[in-house]
Amino acid sequence: MKKYDVVVIGSGLGGLVSALILAMEGKKVCILEKNNQYGGNLQTFARDKTIFDTGVHYIGGLAEDENLFKYFSYLDIISELKLSKLDENGFDLISFSKDENQFPHAQGYDNFINQLLVYFPDEEKAIRNYVEKIQEICDSFPMYNLENGFGYNEDFLRINTIDFLKSITSNTKLIAVLLGSNFLYALNKQTPFYVHALSVNSYINSAWRVIKGGSQISKILIKKLRAFGADLFKHQEVIGFETSDNKISFCFTKTETFLADIFISNINLKHTLNLVGFEKFGKPFSNRINSLKVVPSVFSLHLVLKPDTIPYFNHNLYHFKDENAVLNSAFEQGENWPQMAVITTGLSKENQKFCESLTVMTYMNFDEVSQWENTFNTVNDVSNRGLDYLAFKENRTERLLRLVEEKFPDIKSNCISIYASTPLSYRDYIGCERGNMYGFEKESDAPMKTFISSRTKVKNLFLTGQNVRMHGILGVTISAFATVSEIIGKEYLFDKINTKPDE
Repeated sequence: MKKYDVVVIGSGLGGLVSALILAMEGKKVCILEKNNQYGGNLQTFARDKTIFDTGVHYIGGLAEDENLFKYFSYLDIISELKLSKLDENGFDLISFSKDENQFPHAQGYDNFINQLLVYFPDEEKAIRNYVEKIQEICDSFPMYNLENGFGYNEDFLRINTIDFLKSITSNTKLIAVLLGSNFLYALNKQTPFYVHALSVNSYINSAWRVIKGGSQISKILIKKLRAFGADLFKHQEVIGFETSDNKISFCFTKTETFLADIFISNINLKHTLNLVGFEKFGKPFSNRINSLKVVPSVFSLHLVLKPDTIPYFNHNLYHFKDENAVLNSAFEQGENWPQMAVITTGLSKENQKFCESLTVMTYMNFDEVSQWENTFNTVNDVSNRGLDYLAFKENRTERLLRLVEEKFPDIKSNCISIYASTPLSYRDYIGCERGNMYGFEKESDAPMKTFISSRTKVKNLFLTGQNVRMHGILGVTISAFATVSEIIGKEYLFDKINTKPDE
């Protein structure tokens, strides 16, 4: 048996950051990862010697003195990150079929307003109201601003995204443009405006590509962890816990047993409760967690491009069939799928002239692949899913490419190869329920239902990751700091974060 101060289960960003903070505090820390690669959604993979990101296509809030910059600075990883800033006048472009315009989301709020006024000169009041509400809501979340505070303004939490935008303007094109990057948080009719605000604010402040992919973040975190004496183990899937007196004594895998004073779970929340025993958490909490629905999953294409064919573009493109697709039908399956596509490119070096790859993503419900849900694959071999699965992927690939061709007419002839990922791929590689992108659906009518405490009724079990607080690089980083603050004290931790080294 191995004995630690802290055992972290799952090596996604939340687990790595939680572990590093505690290792920096002198704790003997261990991380257990079931797969061959650390990092969860930070993982990258290679196809035809070309690097693709699993989930980190761009990051916000990394300019000096912005929130993620400060969190990463405390972790001492910011100076090692290789970043490239996206186009300040349009880091995201929103487009629609049969409309030649590409509507920009610009960096810096004044610039954001001015760039949109070019296309919506009569909507200045609405755009300013939108910006002011985002900033007001973001200012009300203490940890988002690295402040030691508690509680939330529940009135803010109950503001519905679509209802709010309809209250400030009747211009449906403007509403569609403002919501055009909704793939960042999986907009639906119940999405609270705080989810939209917290998601887009950091990108409007500053937006960046990570050169050579998001795994750079996990590699730096792991290097720091090992420097502080942490142990990390791959291929160690936790399959059970032993509890006594409402406290975990140890967890075990197929081959090892790990004792610790504290356990932090960064894996699927429902799976965590099942492993420990739902009865340990109380019936109301267990029922609430079991009743939560997850957001949809994603179908992705990974395109390896021929050299010198598509000029590098320093933005992301969100392309929709029409305005209605933004508000009502982006999730639509069946004959009308897909309704939208997110098109982005990787960056392997500074001053890159041509794209080496494209990633294309769209929504897909897990039900579309449910007939193969009893299969499992993490070795890039789909033969165990059968010929029907291959035919399904080929059909969906062709349909999605037809939408992409509206923006890149020669895309097929410019490709060396095309690879597809379905919700099953995300479920198997990342471990998320039904291959979901961002955890549980949040509802403006019942906002507190998805506010889940890092501290559990099991005395020494804590939770972290996108199921706690918010998703995304920033959201999960904050989640990790929230988790650790429950262990070592919030005032103590944030005093350290906000104290400059020479003070």
